[in-house]
Amino acid sequence: MTLKFDFVPTPFGRGIAAVRGGRLALLKWDAGSEALAGLGFAERDPKALRPFRKKIARYFAGGRVTLGPLDLPGSTPFARRVYAAVARIPYGRVRTYGEVAEAAGRPGAARAVGRLMARNPLCLGIPCHRVVAAGGKLGGFGGGVDRKRRLLELEGAGPKFMGN
Repeated sequence: MTLKFDFVPTPFGRGIAAVRGGRLALLKWDAGSEALAGLGFAERDPKALRPFRKKIARYFAGGRVTLGPLDLPGSTPFARRVYAAVARIPYGRVRTYGEVAEAAGRPGAARAVGRLMARNPLCLGIPCHRVVAAGGKLGGFGGGVDRKRRLLELEGAGPKFMGN
């Protein structure tokens, strides 16, 4: 199935989004078409992204949106369970890497969750910014900790993390 992509504006710079079979398969910011590498053949098709473009704009305007349906990544059952668990974290809420590992059926695999989050191809669909280190520290974030803080603030979860 052909991957269809287009560029989308975000407050963090130009993003790139892609769909496969009507499901969101990629959403990254500060990215060019090289972000599509490894995802299969892609063609630029702005119309295919129209419903997701509207949802992304609503999200950055402070709206609570679900960016689904998603084409969840993951080459192993554990990876798919982790991505699905993170996708279920409610807007404005956070979970620790350990809590996500437990929800995915592997208590004690917090570092493995962190490695998966570092490769997350769906930055808002699988809201890895809502995953924090033990004790509430922000931890790492592929888009930078400042961006993670700003996303949590947008969702109303940020003030408790300001000391990080």
